[in-house]
Amino acid sequence: MDRRLRLAVVTETFPPEVNGVSLSLAKLLEGIGPFCDWQLVRVNRHDLEAPMTDELRMAGFPIPGYARLRGGFPAWIGLRRAWIKQRPDLVHIATEGPLGLSALQTARSLQIPVCSDFRTHFEQYVDHYKLAWLEPLASAYLRYFHNHCQLNFVPTEMLSKQLKAQGFERLAVVPRGVDLARFGPQHRDEGLRAAWLGNGGRRLDPNKVPVLICVSRMAAEKNLEVLLQAYRAAKQSGSPARLVMVGDGPMRAGLERDYPEALFVGMKTGLDLSRHYASADLFCFPSQSETFGNVILEAMASALPVLAYRHGASAALLQDQEHGWILRDFSLSAFHDALKTALDAWATPGHSTWQAMGEKVLAIAKTQSWDSVVELMLSHWYALAFPTVKAKAPHESFAHSQQL
Repeated sequence: MDRRLRLAVVTETFPPEVNGVSLSLAKLLEGIGPFCDWQLVRVNRHDLEAPMTDELRMAGFPIPGYARLRGGFPAWIGLRRAWIKQRPDLVHIATEGPLGLSALQTARSLQIPVCSDFRTHFEQYVDHYKLAWLEPLASAYLRYFHNHCQLNFVPTEMLSKQLKAQGFERLAVVPRGVDLARFGPQHRDEGLRAAWLGNGGRRLDPNKVPVLICVSRMAAEKNLEVLLQAYRAAKQSGSPARLVMVGDGPMRAGLERDYPEALFVGMKTGLDLSRHYASADLFCFPSQSETFGNVILEAMASALPVLAYRHGASAALLQDQEHGWILRDFSLSAFHDALKTALDAWATPGHSTWQAMGEKVLAIAKTQSWDSVVELMLSHWYALAFPTVKAKAPHESFAHSQQL
């Protein structure tokens, strides 16, 4: 490649906000740094440090129920002025909110190639918030948004097929990666585990009590009561299992009040999050609204078998009874039955069933490196930005661009 790619990345969520979109986008941008120049266009917040070089911060508004999240106002004038002054080769939009829409429209008006991610099933969220009448409007908006982009990135082949059936066009599958240095069984902390099992005054034997963990934003669309009800039923049937709920969100206070038998520990980040994953025995995730579910990969990298509906990452990467309990039946009763089956399997000598599953999911996680994700994404970006340039093997193009 004879020139470095100049990329504008537009997002309405980015660290220090903690969610799958912001963290995976930050990891992707960290990986592309040696290969192209990128400008971050994000929503301003009062708690941010000084802007990075070539960063644009746009006005935003608080999202009801999410104290840490802000939406972005449209920014046609600011974006047009910035991109005329220093024109990007390509605009990549990570979120479909008002800021993202204004970026799409501005890029098209300036004839700058534009692509986007499909990261969130907003059309499904409205049903969880008792606004089902908005579903056709949300679906139509998402279809309009993405069909006006030159390429849309989705994390799984299954999601690509689903969106094509709904009329979405120009889809490319780019999977997600996991940071194997950050997540892994080496972070297991017996002291933390003992604290969980000693909560409530009666210390339980860590070799006899399985620890279940769920890491999730605590919001209606995450379906968390399915897990909590299944856990309650297991406890009532005599299981000594311990459930640790990691995360925060608008539903946390209500869930903590209604399910006192579970341990709610709040949001965790960095090494603390790694320790929480690795110190548990089974990852339980009842969400049906994920486009992928980065937490599944993080749990796999921590050598945890998985109990989840066959959706997103679990459908793309895992097999039922091989890597955990992956449910084709999306009912409440199926989750209850699967948890009971999983807890029965814990009773095998040495917990061999769970251990074997954990070893298998860890082996899969080790194939999901961020390096391969970065290379694939860059190959798509270069093709969009420079369509008349003869394609080279991605590693050749990027190695050359790194030298320029």
